[in-house]
Amino acid sequence: MRYPEPRYHGDGGEVSATYRPAGQRPDLTYPSSGVTIDYLATGASSDGDFGLYRWTAGPEESGPAPHFHRTISESFFILSGTMRIYNGKEWLETNAGDYVYVPPGGLHGFRSVTGVPASMLLLFTPGAPREGYFEGLIDVAASQMSDEEKAAFYEQHDNHWV
Repeated sequence: MRYPEPRYHGDGGEVSATYRPAGQRPDLTYPSSGVTIDYLATGASSDGDFGLYRWTAGPEESGPAPHFHRTISESFFILSGTMRIYNGKEWLETNAGDYVYVPPGGLHGFRSVTGVPASMLLLFTPGAPREGYFEGLIDVAASQMSDEEKAAFYEQHDNHWV
């Protein structure tokens, strides 16, 4: 495996880093579950390279059922607590420091454990507009969409349920 072709062609580097302080408010909170999501790096902010999000579970069990993506991989790194992650065969009990990688087409899902605080990083590659998906789930949960609208929403966001 080789390094990719250069994308920066300057001689001296540039000032271009971004910083997000730890105490910043979450970008999204799900009213029904208390789950919060921090948009650490979006596909737009990483020039399409990746999307990195911190998912913090609320007190209620929550998370998507088994599904797959055709266009993106998804990685899970558990920061704290316990999360159940479906690897296509079984639900794994993952804990702080555990990592799971799911390539495009890989069956997966995740669930928080009721009453147990937990947080994880979600990494999508290449970067896709997952924040639109996360935000749209509020309307899906509130039953503000018809079955046809839900199907179109999931298709638009490359979420295929099994």
